[in-house]
Amino acid sequence: MNRILVVGAGHIGAMIAELLVSTGDYAVTVADQSAAALEALPKRTGIDTLLLSVTDAEPLAAAMRGHYAVISAAPYSVTAAIAEAAHRVGIHYLDLTEDVRTTQTVKALAPTASHALIPQCGLAPGFISIVGMDLARRFETLDTLRLRVGALPQFPSNALGYNLTWSTAGVINEYCQPCEAIVQGRLTAVPPLEELEHFALDGIQYEAFNTSGGLGTLCTTLEGKVRNLNYRTIRYPGHRDAMKLLLQDLRLAERPAVLADVLENAIPGTSQDVVVIFATATGRRDGRVWQHSYAHSVYPQVLAGREWTAIQTTTACSVCAVLDLLVAGRLPQQGFVHQEDIRLDEFLANRFGRAYAADVGTTAAEAVAMRGAS
Repeated sequence: MNRILVVGAGHIGAMIAELLVSTGDYAVTVADQSAAALEALPKRTGIDTLLLSVTDAEPLAAAMRGHYAVISAAPYSVTAAIAEAAHRVGIHYLDLTEDVRTTQTVKALAPTASHALIPQCGLAPGFISIVGMDLARRFETLDTLRLRVGALPQFPSNALGYNLTWSTAGVINEYCQPCEAIVQGRLTAVPPLEELEHFALDGIQYEAFNTSGGLGTLCTTLEGKVRNLNYRTIRYPGHRDAMKLLLQDLRLAERPAVLADVLENAIPGTSQDVVVIFATATGRRDGRVWQHSYAHSVYPQVLAGREWTAIQTTTACSVCAVLDLLVAGRLPQQGFVHQEDIRLDEFLANRFGRAYAADVGTTAAEAVAMRGAS
């Protein structure tokens, strides 16, 4: 049985712990600086808790010793410290960050790492890079790759068309930081909240715009191999303009803590969400111009005996699937591992990755059946 340290006892960290122990293949210790968050975790055999601040380097390193891997489900602002501790101790490391600078830190550690360092194991970055690379492999010459992802309320009822289903600080960060893209064959930075587009999927109108971090390392992987590559976040129409007003016109991008406080006290959360994934690639195949697309929506599901939101499901199941593939020897055991190195068919065949392939919510019986499946 592999021992896993999960840092962060929030909604995602809690689900990761429950999914892993439900298989009987993992024992999990959840660490957090909040005693209340640890107390709120379900009392399940195989889940231990540890009160710990990741800003204390030595206690953090001590907590990692004896574990097969550490998974960071902590805020992006402290994730680099977790990576550095895992590198020092010598255990496998996985995270969910969308923060570009954090991933650069992880990449800098990789040449001297004794174990695998696998950042960006969530939805976007993460699964969308796996999908994008799968589409790219279908072409003899790749021209354009467009990747779109949105975590949305099923029933929007406010001017933002949005509910809080994920980290508020993370959303603000990706709305403010420069975005990587490949434009006319050149790796470049494009501004967030720009290049607004509109499209319909399954009869529903959406908009999409630039946000930071969603491509992970895909730009550097495909540089020189694609003419245009971009990532945009999906929202309901009108959301982008409202956020531009707040972040740019009212200059709240300069005071993110103020904006986070406003949003968290005004915008409700919801468990009735949906994750929309839409990717399109064009290029030449068999001597002609061709297009391949991937479109899928993920809704709340019952896994490990509990119902989870769509964003919890897609994020937690993604990192759990990557961990499973690492344990099975399907991924490199040392150094930096790119999400695009993971094969889509292997990911979707995994007991956790299958949550992405579900057409409807998984039943409780199916959730029980996933235990012990491979």
